[in-house]
Amino acid sequence: MKNPPAWLKSAVFYQVYPQSFHDSNGDGIGDLPGLIAKLDYIAGLGCNAIWLNPCFVSPFKDAGYDVSDFYRVDPRYGTNADLRRLFRESRRKGIRVLLDLVAGHTSDEHPWFIESSKAAPRRYRNRYIWTRDWLDGVGSGLSLVQGGAERNGNYLVNFFACQPALNYGYACPDKDKPWQLPVTHPEAEETRAELRKIMKFWLGMGASGFRVDMAASLVKNDPGKRETIRLWRELRTWLERENPEAILVSEWGYAPEAVDAGFHADFLLFFGTRAYTTLFRAEPERDIFRHVSPEVFYPNEEPRARTTRSFFDRAGRGDICEFLGTFLDHLTRIEGRGYMALPTGNHDMPRLSQGRTPEELAVIFAFIFTMPAIPFIYYGDEIGMQHIEDLPSKEGGYTRTGSRTPMQWDGSAGRGFSEANPSKFYLPVDTAKGAPQVAALEQTQGSLLHTVRALSALRAKHPALAADAEFEPVFAQTKRCPFVYVRRHKSNRIWVALNPAGKRTSVELPPECAKARVLAGKGRLIEHPQQPILKMPPFSFWIAETT
Repeated sequence: MKNPPAWLKSAVFYQVYPQSFHDSNGDGIGDLPGLIAKLDYIAGLGCNAIWLNPCFVSPFKDAGYDVSDFYRVDPRYGTNADLRRLFRESRRKGIRVLLDLVAGHTSDEHPWFIESSKAAPRRYRNRYIWTRDWLDGVGSGLSLVQGGAERNGNYLVNFFACQPALNYGYACPDKDKPWQLPVTHPEAEETRAELRKIMKFWLGMGASGFRVDMAASLVKNDPGKRETIRLWRELRTWLERENPEAILVSEWGYAPEAVDAGFHADFLLFFGTRAYTTLFRAEPERDIFRHVSPEVFYPNEEPRARTTRSFFDRAGRGDICEFLGTFLDHLTRIEGRGYMALPTGNHDMPRLSQGRTPEELAVIFAFIFTMPAIPFIYYGDEIGMQHIEDLPSKEGGYTRTGSRTPMQWDGSAGRGFSEANPSKFYLPVDTAKGAPQVAALEQTQGSLLHTVRALSALRAKHPALAADAEFEPVFAQTKRCPFVYVRRHKSNRIWVALNPAGKRTSVELPPECAKARVLAGKGRLIEHPQQPILKMPPFSFWIAETT
């Protein structure tokens, strides 16, 4: 496989949840024309790429992750022509667009599944994974739906009951279960060919690649994910021939495996490894999966007690070393072949702002923009949008629903999201006093929005802050602040110090920092005969340059 396209190392992504971003036609649901109207805003953040959550035809039992037509935009968002226009207008502004590719399942209302579930299907008999009989698989621990179809059999699901798993075959089929097809079975290979066809269609329309949902879920009973990795490597090889500038970003959660599989980048997430959770969401009130056994989400790690404090916590009792050990290991294992993606959050997590002030959030953004990873900003995090608690579940959102509320553009009753009556909105807007909104923060000197823009511009200006530049921790101690590191590109060095705690701190820096030129943040450098000392106020970051 070739090295990742050059543009990716300096990419900054903006995640758009389309139904909640901007409504252009007054029906209370965000749409593609609404997104197109806000492209200048996204470009103004310094973002040169967009990840667009699913916008395809769907019954929306899981907010569009239950696709019933992979080749058509759902009418509530617009048309295929609107999506093509989004690709075109985005490119004019220097922005690439990744579509969300749901590769492992479809909706149970997809025509393939409707045909497959008939008593005697003529087509797509094995497009999904069906047991041989309605009693097969009962009590086996498989995620099966029983009695959901005419067909004498049960079907395997990938997530919700409405999401039947597509059949890519079994890596190790059980000879006593003939319904478990090998990956070489012609109908399993047909599923793979259909996935490539979907990708080719949207690449031809102008997409710059795909974020792949549940990317590791395709081949079943696959120890070490060997066959799933082989499948994606084949698709990567095909993609490099078809469109060498296009990329694949995985929802895998374990970068060494994902990059081996051919993905250009893999998300640090709340599963796969504890590393991400220890940064921002270790506290129970910020961990929506706190009731789930750790082994479910961290199969690659030794069982241990759940972390109780995030490093980016005002008490200053978090441990950056919990994150750093895993991060450095993964960084070494994927070097030169791919990247880790570092998100502020996404549609599955509580908002980053939960329980934090704008000053605390600014320190987190300084971290995200200066680490050797690809930043992903979840819409609204740049203004500090809040997670709204106790909302009724919408389209399968459940506890995630509070992170999916409409973008807050201004101080009007509808927050500038839509001209519809707010009672008709996809979800209610945040009406709390002081709820952040773009228009006000634009006019506020030193606001979080301005800080995010400044940090994004800083990253774009300095190759030493690109995802592929060298990284070395300078000061990282258990339950101590600050965290200090240096980024290098040729002779240029960028020094970063982060103090997420609500108390002052200080640290000795290498002698060369005595002549550092401050680029951003707060901190006072004091001369010392041996080493300069950096004194930092509460909730602060300090970024400086030496050459």
